[in-house]
Amino acid sequence: MYTVAVTQDFIANHYLIGGDWGDENHPHAHQYVLEVRIESDTLNEHGYLVDIVEIEAALKQEVDYFRDSMLNDTPEFAGLNPSIEHFSRILNDKLMAGITPPGAGSLTVKLWENDSCWAAYQQSFG
Repeated sequence: MYTVAVTQDFIANHYLIGGDWGDENHPHAHQYVLEVRIESDTLNEHGYLVDIVEIEAALKQEVDYFRDSMLNDTPEFAGLNPSIEHFSRILNDKLMAGITPPGAGSLTVKLWENDSCWAAYQQSFG
């Protein structure tokens, strides 16, 4: 099984809803670290699982969209608590639309909210 991964960091704002989480209920920023990891047993005709340039371009598009935003105000989070679990799934769905890996495998988004806390969402393709 081949694996390729790209990481990017960005800052976005949010506040949690639907419960009493103290300061987390008020608008605040996180410096997120987003890792996209693609795994497959197939390489393309150039010997790549996916060209890193293609991954970086898809990652940049999504990071630029969410960078410095208030996540609660984006359509993707309408009716959702902007948890890192929801955010990792949303990013995974968006990245799957912009990356075309060969064969069958999985795309995993791992989203760090700080130095010690992260959530991930994995989706199969092929």
